[in-house]
Amino acid sequence: MAGLLGARPAVPRPGGCGWATLLLLLLPVQAAQKAELSGEAAGATINHSLALIHRLQELLQNGNASDVTLRVRTAGSDEVKVFHTHQLLLALQSEAFERLLQNQSVVTLQEPADSAALFEKFIRYLYCGEISILLHQAIPLHRLASKYGVSTLQRGVAEYMKSHLASESSQGHVVGWYHYAVTIGDAGLQERCLQFLAWNLSAVMGGAEWGAVSGELLALLLVRSDLVLQSELELFSAVEEWVGRRQPEAPVAVKVLRAVRYAMIPPSRLFQLQTQSAVMARHYGALQDLLFQAFQFHSASPVHLAKYFDVNCSMFLPRNYLSGPWGSPWLITNPARDDRSTSFQTQLGPSSHDAGKRVTWNVLFSPRWLPVSLRPVYSDSASSALPSVRLEDGRPRLVITPAMTSSDFAGVSFQKTVLVGVRQQARILVKHAYSFHQSTDELPDFLAQADLQRRNSEYLIDGSLHLHLIVKPVYHSLIKVRK
Repeated sequence: MAGLLGARPAVPRPGGCGWATLLLLLLPVQAAQKAELSGEAAGATINHSLALIHRLQELLQNGNASDVTLRVRTAGSDEVKVFHTHQLLLALQSEAFERLLQNQSVVTLQEPADSAALFEKFIRYLYCGEISILLHQAIPLHRLASKYGVSTLQRGVAEYMKSHLASESSQGHVVGWYHYAVTIGDAGLQERCLQFLAWNLSAVMGGAEWGAVSGELLALLLVRSDLVLQSELELFSAVEEWVGRRQPEAPVAVKVLRAVRYAMIPPSRLFQLQTQSAVMARHYGALQDLLFQAFQFHSASPVHLAKYFDVNCSMFLPRNYLSGPWGSPWLITNPARDDRSTSFQTQLGPSSHDAGKRVTWNVLFSPRWLPVSLRPVYSDSASSALPSVRLEDGRPRLVITPAMTSSDFAGVSFQKTVLVGVRQQARILVKHAYSFHQSTDELPDFLAQADLQRRNSEYLIDGSLHLHLIVKPVYHSLIKVRK
């Protein structure tokens, strides 16, 4: 029988768990085979899998007919946990256990304290294929699954981490998950953590996990233009706090401080930072050139500045700022009902030369917009009638256009970003950020999974769609013509 199942030859002792487990596993198979051989037209499925799982749990709990003893020693402690288990079940789930148990029935394992605390839960998964998990248990459980080669649990915990980035925890968890993803080389989890941190940076900077951010992670975040935060001044304050708390080596401190976009801070506040910031004073020599360029940026017109500087470089490019001059929140109640419109104003550009100039924007949101290719074509000929178009064929669409034209727009283009907020526990966080030039027609996935018809959609808060509209002005470099 062992040969038929593909297992290595073994001689279980009479009444042992090996034969008992095989009989339990084979009973449903034999019943199904008899049903197939009977040739009856009216078939049925009898499912006793829950009873089987319950029996397997009892085997572990009571240690009935166990043939392997696992002694789990907690690192740095004299604590030892003993588990009476069954070689067949461990080997079925884990190649690592299969190798460990080939020639011994008592095995001593050394585990870190957090992994040792969850070892019973881990072993129980090997018996019944089910496990409950909390945020702080994700890393030690994934570590156990990786160490013992339980690939199904590895994938399951990794997916749990990706889908619970926004879950609320007292100490924060996303930063720790990112650092763990770097350690194990999980690029997918790294990118998901980075994206969440970038889109919710204001919440992270004000939370307990900000101090746990490594210098490498902070540097990766600071080069991004899709950071969502109140202002660049808020970012400098958070970086200043991080440097003061972590006391990194001078090259690390200089690297993160130079990644701040000082040109996006009003000159009056830059003067205050020069006189009041102890961190800036300590590293002023390394920042002096950036501060000088920032003051030049605010004192000259962008056209004049473009003659001498590349105004397309990152230090002159705004991030996704939530403060008033850069955009406006928009709450759409019952968004599936009909088209909605609104308007708001932003400053023409980030330079103080343009700070007093305002641009008015008109916004149109359509919950069921139909592309031209799907719209009905009217014809006098009955034979040319097209199939009726259903409402479900429409998709959400948002268009942002200027309400005026002006010569002041010359040399400036505008990138639009729409943030979609969702509620996670007591917090409102950014679930998606969509960037486009004029309309979301440029994006095939705009609110594609939102299902605005359902009032309990995860994209809605109390039946309303929470958006934040941001307009980022980008200055153009001058085109030099050869004479």
